[in-house]
Amino acid sequence: MAGDAYELRPVGRVESTLVDRADAPLQGTEGAPEAWLVFDQSVSPCITDLRPGAEILVLTWLHRARRDILRVYPRGNPDNAEEGVFSTRSPDRPNPIGLHRVRIVDIDGDGNRIRVRDLEAIDGTPILDVKPVLRGEER
Repeated sequence: MAGDAYELRPVGRVESTLVDRADAPLQGTEGAPEAWLVFDQSVSPCITDLRPGAEILVLTWLHRARRDILRVYPRGNPDNAEEGVFSTRSPDRPNPIGLHRVRIVDIDGDGNRIRVRDLEAIDGTPILDVKPVLRGEER
């Protein structure tokens, strides 16, 4: 597997007042400010059916994460037992893919900007993909 490589290209970027990783809440529901998902013009058709009030999953590339960290203290608290990063939501991990469940607040008139709440990603974070949150009957 070490020789396998996959190409990812961002479809947009996060615009947020969070600029320092240390100031970001650990989870979006812990006080994250509203933020914008700003999409490349080339993917505009992908977002035309999203609506305010909908919950979506935003996958990001945590570009300031360390990829050499394999074990952490959950929530950064050394009083917690150390765990492997696959058991945690730590941004530091071999492939720093962020998963964020957010709610759409508004969609900008040009259709390339979506305002969301509960996003703890910092300004400039690359967006990899967006998926709807499925309800029980939609699965």
